[in-house]
Amino acid sequence: MVLVKRSFLLISTIFLVFVLAGWGKVEAVKDASKYTSAVENIDIPNDVKVIGFGEATHGNVEFQTLKKDVFQALIKNENVRVFVLEGDFGGAQQINQFILNGTGTAEEAVKALDYGIYKTEQMIEFVQWMHDYNMTANEKDKIYFYGNDMQRYDYSKKGLLDYYDVVNSEGAKQYKAQLKDATNKTMRDLSSSQLEELDKNMDAIIKDLQTNKDSYEKKSSKEAYLFAAQYAQIMKQRTQLFLSDSNYANLRDEYLANNLQWIVDFEGARGHDKVLMSAHNGHIEKTSANLAGYKSMGQHLDEVYKDAYFAIGTDFVKNTFQAQNDSGVRKEYTIKHRNALIDAFSEVKENIFYVDFKKANESPDLANILAKKQRMGNIGDDFSVWYKFMKMLYTINMTPAEAYDGIIIVQKATSTKVIE
Repeated sequence: MVLVKRSFLLISTIFLVFVLAGWGKVEAVKDASKYTSAVENIDIPNDVKVIGFGEATHGNVEFQTLKKDVFQALIKNENVRVFVLEGDFGGAQQINQFILNGTGTAEEAVKALDYGIYKTEQMIEFVQWMHDYNMTANEKDKIYFYGNDMQRYDYSKKGLLDYYDVVNSEGAKQYKAQLKDATNKTMRDLSSSQLEELDKNMDAIIKDLQTNKDSYEKKSSKEAYLFAAQYAQIMKQRTQLFLSDSNYANLRDEYLANNLQWIVDFEGARGHDKVLMSAHNGHIEKTSANLAGYKSMGQHLDEVYKDAYFAIGTDFVKNTFQAQNDSGVRKEYTIKHRNALIDAFSEVKENIFYVDFKKANESPDLANILAKKQRMGNIGDDFSVWYKFMKMLYTINMTPAEAYDGIIIVQKATSTKVIE
């Protein structure tokens, strides 16, 4: 009897693993390749203002290289001139200064983001390419780089205090003293009372900027003032995230959307009417399908821009990637993944290809698959070896046609190497 029970338990466990891993395969759709195109031929509707490009995994060569590939395609096909990364707003301005003015090096600029996932050869090559592009481009054709994240202090603080050195030297001294504990290295050691005090100080700085707007603009410029005000907002947001730990994910995506809107408005005033935003799939998709239950940046953007927001997701078949384990150590993992949409295109020979959902809906079979919920790739920067046995831990259950407007499928993805 004991043996029977153990056998039943073993069989049940194996069955559960197969279910969670997505057992069963959908047949390939006949002539599915007719509904695919190369990434370089991506076509976006004319009325779109914001293009979201998602990463199914952060730690892959192919997904990081696709940032450059997609941006190049949109520069050529859609006259996009602004690239926004899910990365620190202040740190990203170091990249912007490098690609516009040659300040520092590509590697130094990338490291200013202070994000391990971006300290890669692929990201450095991308930034160097943007610099080289700008060196030969006409002024009207130059490209610009931004981050819309708020999880760091250092470079936003520097930008803010440098501005005060120009417009209010006494204020610069006062605020420098008040903000001394707000650093990337010490921020996680701040007590609740220190964070509350910092939050009050940020409110005072924001009020000072608003009260003295006209005076400060005369001593600097309208553009410099807008950046200073945004640096202050970024620092306020970072502080609020620490003070709102239970609502961290929800608040962060709201801030990501707000900061992206600031970039869209700022660059729109300079004649750049389209922006490419690169982030994780879970941030750019429109349906907030994540298990954590927070409202995604993509849903915020969809509500604000409606048809003017175009989301391109990504997915994979065989994926070798690097991520941090529970101890914070970076390791390589391999996942084999399928869903109905991937299976539909399983006879496509190209390793990387783009599927525009409007075009794909011309096929009744594909339209039916796109309208059904399925588990799609979603791996962040944290992973444990046992995650691979539970599909729900490395996918999001979503309806492709509702979450995205198109998708790039990578059949075989390889791991990046982090440069320390």
